[in-house]
Amino acid sequence: QVQVVESGGGLVQAGGSLRLSCTASGSISSINSMGWHRQAPGKQRELVAVSGNGGTIYADSVKGRFTISRDSAKNTIHLQMNSLEPEDTAVYYCGAQVRATRYWGQGTQVTVSS
Repeated sequence: QVQVVESGGGLVQAGGSLRLSCTASGSISSINSMGWHRQAPGKQRELVAVSGNGGTIYADSVKGRFTISRDSAKNTIHLQMNSLEPEDTAVYYCGAQVRATRYWGQGTQVTVSS
């Protein structure tokens, strides 16, 4: 079993910053990738940023504002979110890809007020 736990969400004003963290633990031999998706009310879950063995991918909407960093030895990733906009309001989910299975955390709420 693999457990994924997120932290760091909250309420912030537009233009502010937040830092999310995520740690995967359990029966992990190797993690192919870890990353963040988000889901706003009434919308589908969408990719925010993913860090894998082949590099890092960002959604166009967050490029230049969000930065993902990964500590592979600790199975931990962070998402530094700057210049936040009300449109960034969503539940942010961390995912860890272990072989063919993606494990998800329970999500952390990010709310950006205008």
